[in-house]
Amino acid sequence: MAGWAKDQGTEGSLITLYGDPRSEVTKALDVVLDHPGPMSVLGNPRCKRFSMLVDDCRVKTLNVAAAEDDPAGDERPEISMVDKMLEDLEAEKDEL
Repeated sequence: MAGWAKDQGTEGSLITLYGDPRSEVTKALDVVLDHPGPMSVLGNPRCKRFSMLVDDCRVKTLNVAAAEDDPAGDERPEISMVDKMLEDLEAEKDEL
């Protein structure tokens, strides 16, 4: 993950990147992407597209881009992207 953080320019920032090779966190958060549509292309179950704001080990917000008509979250990825996270940070700023 250190190489990815360096490549993405997040190394040393407030953003921490994590791997989940056994899908333990993915399953615990109930964000497993196992819909037959995307799986026909991707193969194995993956993690849904999401963003999460965590403070002191407590989840403040969880934004999952998937919907009934869009299980992979491809049509509305903005639900989990930076602008939404900035909104969440602003909304939670008094509590962080």
